[in-house]
Amino acid sequence: MPKFFITTAIDYPNSRPHIGTAFEKIGADVQARYRRMQGYRVHFLMGNDENTVKVARRAAELGRDVKEYCDDMAGQFKEVWRALDISFDDFIQTSEPRHHQASQKFIQKVYDAGYIYKGGYEGWYCDGCEAFKTDTEVKEAGGNCPIHQKPVIRRTEPCYFFALSKFQDRLLKYYEENPDFIQPESRRNEIVQLVKSELRDVNITRTGEDWGIRVPFDPQFTIYVWFDALINYISAIGYADEDQTKFNEWWPADTHFIGKDITRFHCALWPAMLFAAGLQPPKAVFGHGFVYIKDDESGALAKISKSLGNVVEPMDVITKFSSDGFRYYFMRECPFPGDGEFSWGRFAAVFNSDLANNLGNLYSRAVTVIAKSYDGVLAGTAGTTPTETQPALVEVVRQVQQHVEACQYNFALEKIWRQINDPANQYADKNEPWKVVKNEKEAAKPMLFTMAEQLRRASILLKPFLPRSTETIYRSFNFAQPWEEVRYEDAARWPGQLEDLRVVAPLENGKPKPLFPRIA
Repeated sequence: MPKFFITTAIDYPNSRPHIGTAFEKIGADVQARYRRMQGYRVHFLMGNDENTVKVARRAAELGRDVKEYCDDMAGQFKEVWRALDISFDDFIQTSEPRHHQASQKFIQKVYDAGYIYKGGYEGWYCDGCEAFKTDTEVKEAGGNCPIHQKPVIRRTEPCYFFALSKFQDRLLKYYEENPDFIQPESRRNEIVQLVKSELRDVNITRTGEDWGIRVPFDPQFTIYVWFDALINYISAIGYADEDQTKFNEWWPADTHFIGKDITRFHCALWPAMLFAAGLQPPKAVFGHGFVYIKDDESGALAKISKSLGNVVEPMDVITKFSSDGFRYYFMRECPFPGDGEFSWGRFAAVFNSDLANNLGNLYSRAVTVIAKSYDGVLAGTAGTTPTETQPALVEVVRQVQQHVEACQYNFALEKIWRQINDPANQYADKNEPWKVVKNEKEAAKPMLFTMAEQLRRASILLKPFLPRSTETIYRSFNFAQPWEEVRYEDAARWPGQLEDLRVVAPLENGKPKPLFPRIA
């Protein structure tokens, strides 16, 4: 079995996750679930970035021990991710011993290789990013951080530097030899230009901080947050272990999913760090876009910000509607490689149109008619092959796969929905088996059988996107192939039927529970 190691950016736990944070996690989860369907052994890593000044400051504001605060927030983050059905295999906290040990081992190795030296640093510092900004960035942003749009401060401190500038030629060569390393293509051009023009040695330590990881060769310093945080990708898979079996099995990572604002750290600093330590870079880094909040009345867009008071928590959406509704909206409406928008009005419109009216209604019609008119059994359908199938279905599935593998989830869902809305719902509306069954029960059977087959296809193609609803749809019938074993290719072929097609869904008053109750 091939392996697939997938990671997301680790999050600052100075506040709970918002919908922009969740956007990244859902996108990564769709990829992880798809790869598992296709037979890969997947290791999906997530976590929290805890060795930061802002986290220590937040704990102090609350009068709490920093470690206790971090552990509590990690529990809150995992609660949200589980509610969204994010199928992570490991969740690392950078305050854990395994991460401390790996970070100290790594920085010592880079120091011994001659790529770390002591000096002093003066530059423009953003407290929100916990990073220094170049003169060009600050000037273009009018004296502010280009990301947070808040004033930067001039900061001078003794420190240790990582000799990033020594890796200019090697980085450029790596980009050239591995054109798929930086994704999407628009991010690649930005990073190549940065490495060519502004690749400078990086301050990687702090002084005067009680919270953090001590530098092994000079304990008065702690490791600066970015040099420490990036190491989570290898500390979680056993880089510090005496037995390197797990590390050697999973590294290099297949894809790092990160926000476009931290692409430079992952595509320039991180591979250079790995080169310095004698390790391979990840195979790919995917920098996704942002989610903006849209005002339903004015149409104005705003970046999600606590200071603006426009943060929407995932749990607010999940508890009111459903996790699948949340997942569908962001993967359908927000292009993963680019930016997207969220508004409550648009969410309701998409939910009602696509999920309640199209998929939910198709499911309810098929199950209800078979259950009421045939006692749940379409007798005489054993061995039947569906009619009204599309000759081009194999090509449709192939195109959907290409979109999923390229993280073009909105294109994938658009193509899937054409199969649900056009052939499936139009077939049902044209034939109206719920009317035919009243006078011609035998004539209605193949119609209902075809509707069930269309639901089978849809559930398979939508499985990585809507894990709960698709399982409900598929398990509502006695399809021969186990749900756990379906692959994307199975949507284009009928696996056979062991017995007459049956509805096995739990019913209330002869009807299944609505998959997606309409939003009033």
